[in-house]
Amino acid sequence: MKDIIVSMENISKSFPGVKALDNVKFELCSGEVMALLGENGAGKSTLMKILSGVYTRDGGRLEIFGKEYGDLTPKQAQEAGVAIIHQELNMCKHLSVAENMFLGRELSGRFALDNAGMEAKAREVLDDLKIDIDPRQTVGDLPVSKQQMVEIAKALSINARILIMDEPTSALTAREIEDLFRIIHKLKDDGCGIVYISHRLEELQHIVDRVTIMRDGQYITSMDFAGTPMDQIITHMVGREIKEKFPRVECEKGKKVFEVKNLNAGRMVRDINFSVYEGEIVGFAGLMGAGRTETTRAIFGADPKESGEIYVDGKEVKIHCPMDAIRNGVVLAPEDRKKDGLCTKLSIRHNLALPNLDMLCNKLGAVSSKKESELCGKAVKNLKIKTPNVEIDSGNLSGGNQQKVVVGKWLARDSRVVIFDEPTRGIDVGAKVEIYNLMNELKQQGIAVMFVSSEMPEVMGIADRIVVMCDGRITGEVMARETTQSEILTLATSFEDKNINSR
Repeated sequence: MKDIIVSMENISKSFPGVKALDNVKFELCSGEVMALLGENGAGKSTLMKILSGVYTRDGGRLEIFGKEYGDLTPKQAQEAGVAIIHQELNMCKHLSVAENMFLGRELSGRFALDNAGMEAKAREVLDDLKIDIDPRQTVGDLPVSKQQMVEIAKALSINARILIMDEPTSALTAREIEDLFRIIHKLKDDGCGIVYISHRLEELQHIVDRVTIMRDGQYITSMDFAGTPMDQIITHMVGREIKEKFPRVECEKGKKVFEVKNLNAGRMVRDINFSVYEGEIVGFAGLMGAGRTETTRAIFGADPKESGEIYVDGKEVKIHCPMDAIRNGVVLAPEDRKKDGLCTKLSIRHNLALPNLDMLCNKLGAVSSKKESELCGKAVKNLKIKTPNVEIDSGNLSGGNQQKVVVGKWLARDSRVVIFDEPTRGIDVGAKVEIYNLMNELKQQGIAVMFVSSEMPEVMGIADRIVVMCDGRITGEVMARETTQSEILTLATSFEDKNINSR
């Protein structure tokens, strides 16, 4: 039997108005990958932040490598061999790879920092992991996937024996995920204990040994992954059986609500043409870098467009900025909800009210508290936002509930076109179904729904029609029920010939 390297018992933690953890237990053994699963708000990240010293616990017992610890600081956790790679990467973008890896524990010579020494040691760790990155490169110039590899290398450079990965594949391509899994297997073989938090349940079969499941801040169960049906894991996570992973609602196709003609915006949005009708959901598929997000931003006016026409209910609308889009009934739930969709330091109430002040204010410019409360109450009820009250800062909500707040503020406006960019990224299986149901409700109301997703089963399961993009252009359009993943992938890799001979 493998050695237990982490033992947590009766762990409790409360925040104002919320009991995040209630007598939770958790164990991790050397040389194993433990999947920590649960819905958004289950307490997974809070538990791991206690283990890594970010939060102090209110009660309970914690042992690391057989030694009992009181209140841990991040430095003490690091010295005990614990490293955490957060979902939002914690890098100094203006510094080099080596400088990031040795931040806070720099090597120095007699008169200055030993940059050559740090670069040599960084290269050693990167080479050991077979990661092809130059230690002298500026981290901000690297893609997110490479930055994540640097975080892993940094953790190993401090001799971490307990590695916590929070949603490590949320921004990675299929090839990059393969590289990450290769590194995880190597770390596991070296005796490192890995806690793996992910909502992509299909990934678990490739790396996971055991699972621990949490729900509503409480420990539910632990089990070996092999031999456990996925339906059983999901039922434990959500506390109920999810009968349909991708609920689809059939509607009669109505009139054309939304049309984009000859849209151009830089290299990644070239001659885009498509329409969305009443009673349908149009999904946008493609590989990372295909230009899907850039297309949504150009439509919404977040990025300038060079040319193109946009029509809502047959009438051309001029969109030069997001406010133009909002006034004309076109709204966007952006890919990066924390950066572009929410004011995380403001309450749920203020986030829901901000884009709707024109509806909430009287002629003198004063906000009607009654209208504001009605708007917030309706959003919380209809979208099932999990919160004790609307005065909680939106930054304290789980990812799925943050997404609901982003959507809720737009639904109050009776918008005609709702664009979702990666609406289920980083949220759990139960919350995903709620987002799908919301999209279906909009579809039934005759609202034009378009959404971007990197998850091919999701696009095929929820969309009625699929527009496929590659290299900044539309390469095909297929009906979801009549296509295959192979056909979509072929269209998603239909790159233009860059070496066309000049006449």
